[in-house]
Amino acid sequence: MLFFPVCKSRRAAILFLFCFLLSSRLRAQSPAHYEPTLESLDKHQLPQWYADAKLGIFIHWGLYSVPGWAPLVHPEHDFASQDYIKYNPYAEWYLNTMRLDGSPTQAYHREHYGADYDYYNFASTFDREIQKWNSDAMAKILHDVGAKHVVLTTKHHDGFTPWPSSTANPKLPSDRQHATRDLVGELTASVNKQGLRMGLYYSGGYDWTFVPGPIRVAADYQAVKPQTDAYGKYADAHVRELIQRYHPAVLWNDIDYPKSGHPLDIMAEYYNAVPDGVIDDRFGVKHSDFQSPEYETLDKISPTKWEECRGLGRSFGYNRAEGEGETIAPADLIYLLVDIVSKNGNLLLDVGPEANGTIPPVQLTRLQALGAWLHQNGESIYGTHPWERATGETSEGLHLRFTQKDSAVYATILGQPKSATITIKSFTPKPGTQIFLRGEPKPLVRSQESDALRITLPATLPGKYAYVLKFAAPKS
Repeated sequence: MLFFPVCKSRRAAILFLFCFLLSSRLRAQSPAHYEPTLESLDKHQLPQWYADAKLGIFIHWGLYSVPGWAPLVHPEHDFASQDYIKYNPYAEWYLNTMRLDGSPTQAYHREHYGADYDYYNFASTFDREIQKWNSDAMAKILHDVGAKHVVLTTKHHDGFTPWPSSTANPKLPSDRQHATRDLVGELTASVNKQGLRMGLYYSGGYDWTFVPGPIRVAADYQAVKPQTDAYGKYADAHVRELIQRYHPAVLWNDIDYPKSGHPLDIMAEYYNAVPDGVIDDRFGVKHSDFQSPEYETLDKISPTKWEECRGLGRSFGYNRAEGEGETIAPADLIYLLVDIVSKNGNLLLDVGPEANGTIPPVQLTRLQALGAWLHQNGESIYGTHPWERATGETSEGLHLRFTQKDSAVYATILGQPKSATITIKSFTPKPGTQIFLRGEPKPLVRSQESDALRITLPATLPGKYAYVLKFAAPKS
């Protein structure tokens, strides 16, 4: 008689404890709920996929891709130069620059289209050209580059959108507001099918349909930012539509967000919809997941995540005037990626497709070279973190960049060794460490000379441009 009640009580206690532990674990695993405050938003942790990704592809593709032209100037992107605005090398700024008297872009526009040809007339041409586009083919190219995510421009400063938004633009005729194909949705589906994540760019700060400008002098950069209640509601509606329709892995705003909008609300709604999403630092508020220098690298390891964005050439949008001389060389592109990753950064590398979605051959060759290098050496890039220092040098004058993954350290040689050996200055691996050259199965012969490491290389080096040494403990 006494045994059954005791047993029943013990069962209840065990069941209660099990339920309590299970509910606690589920609470710990459930996504946080974010409120539109900096305190709440700052609790968002950088997702591991983004920390590990290292390489993303930016795409600038819109009405500006039809004329596809900008002057070949300002190779160093000296934004503060007095004549930068008039001679803007960014083809995606075509609408602004074509309206500046005496600018090369204005002369180009008049020669090819006529002085009275309205920029938004390009909408019919763009719509015709995009019918030739194959989203799966583009996504396959981006996959083969070795990118882990893509960021597509959904509205640049001209206000035209590459998806048929349900939010009407009150400043443009209905046939000039957006593309007839849902380029955003189609590319999102194709990119996801390739196992990549899809992010979306939005120009919150500029919309030349609301405040036309043009920007003529530096003071105009601020003056043309639309701040009306109507524009704030319009931008909010657009971004909410992008979040709800496409669930972007990256929410990439540009040129600040309108003060009449609600950026903190947008961020909270985004994190609640996409808990492992990331937000850039260009909303004009004190919250972001990463910093976004443009055509600019860092000289040392950053404790916080950063991402350089830049084009393969001097422009983000397609510029038909750019050729080999204006496009980054394959070796320099690989060195750039390696340098950025060694300093806790990612590279968001831009392609500017032609109006029909074709990636120009001069850009495609660079992507293919980068993809081939990453296919062999990606172990030293993906999923790594900075080592105790980013840079090194050999006695032969070659530069090195270091990364680390678990207990392995990688040293990437930036350039072609000229002899059968190299000597890494100020480098002493742990006892028992084996050294491998990526692409070669056998460990390399080495000797320690004071604080320098001398390594004998194979007679023929695998691959091109940059060579990766792996320092790792022998497998047990």
